[in-house]
Amino acid sequence: MQPQDYHIYCTVTNDLSFDRRMQRICGSLARAGYEVTLVGRSTAASLPLDHQPFEQVRLNVSPQKGKRFYWAYNKALYKYLQHQAKAHQQPGATHMAICAIDLDSIVPCLLISKKYQLPRLYDAHELFTELTEVKRRPWIAAIWKAIEAWCVPQFQYGYTVNQFIADEFSRRYKVKYAVVRNMPLPAGNTIVETLQSTLLLPERFFLYQGAVNEGRAFDELIAAMKETSLPLVIAGDGNYMEQVKSLIAAHGVADKVILTGHLKPSVLRNLTQQAFAGITLFNNSGLNQYYSLANRFFDYVQAGKPQVCVRYPEYEHLNEQHEVAVLVNEVAPIEIAQAMNLLAKDAVLYERLIGKCIIAASVWNWNIEEKNMLQVWANCLQEHSKHY
Repeated sequence: MQPQDYHIYCTVTNDLSFDRRMQRICGSLARAGYEVTLVGRSTAASLPLDHQPFEQVRLNVSPQKGKRFYWAYNKALYKYLQHQAKAHQQPGATHMAICAIDLDSIVPCLLISKKYQLPRLYDAHELFTELTEVKRRPWIAAIWKAIEAWCVPQFQYGYTVNQFIADEFSRRYKVKYAVVRNMPLPAGNTIVETLQSTLLLPERFFLYQGAVNEGRAFDELIAAMKETSLPLVIAGDGNYMEQVKSLIAAHGVADKVILTGHLKPSVLRNLTQQAFAGITLFNNSGLNQYYSLANRFFDYVQAGKPQVCVRYPEYEHLNEQHEVAVLVNEVAPIEIAQAMNLLAKDAVLYERLIGKCIIAASVWNWNIEEKNMLQVWANCLQEHSKHY
């Protein structure tokens, strides 16, 4: 069978407007000839969806957070996927395939794919059971670990963002997942929009872009701002935003930290190009953080922006290939402030890192990684066709 014979449904629990990673993946699948639907959720803050080369579906569920949200969303997702599976059984319909994106949408994907004998693939963006907000609640962690132990071994095909996580899944569940890193499209292949806002951005600023979640070292970063020469822009939102606002007030740095909230991907790219440098930090609070490989690391590189980054294995390995970052040995306010001030004051270092970013951007981009992702899908669908 050919790609045009398949309709792939990718499932996430977040708002589709801000999911650059899934826009990139679904766009690649669609350009390869597959029919694609990206399924997410609707929130009170949802923006109108931009046109994409794939279908986008938002499920309306309530409540919008907590364990009741996950129950409600997965129940709604099960019903939606079942309705689609029945439609694909009609004469002349394309073949249906399902991609579970992370652990929080995996159960309905597994159940429907088994019930209707559909090909399934697991996209593990992270080690979900090692997230800080999961690990600190033992009974919640136990539930997610049970879901992982039941579901992941039944997904024989999948990919994840780095070799450590692939090896960890192999160790835990004897599955061999490919590595598809979270790299952006080359700068010339993206749409850029101007930030339409009342925010007054300084001429030079550090940028943190991404989820404002627990475990991202905001306690240390905000404390460091008392000693930095340049301000910080935080572009994103998440489960730690209220604490971040409290930290800003407690440290008296409201004049040095700007919060933008969620931004559309095209607007965020513009903001990244305006930034002086980026920030990539994680607390060492679990395997997921210590072996992380964040999208933002590559987004800064693609924009030609040096960054201050934590010295964890994946980032240190990449920085040995191309020196694009000032690495901090310890996630502590004084170390972070020293690294930020070094980058701000050392023009020779800054220009050298920019040059390395330009070189790295030619190889650290989605045009390279998408080939691996498409091959995993081809292998999955070919193997499934042998048996059904």
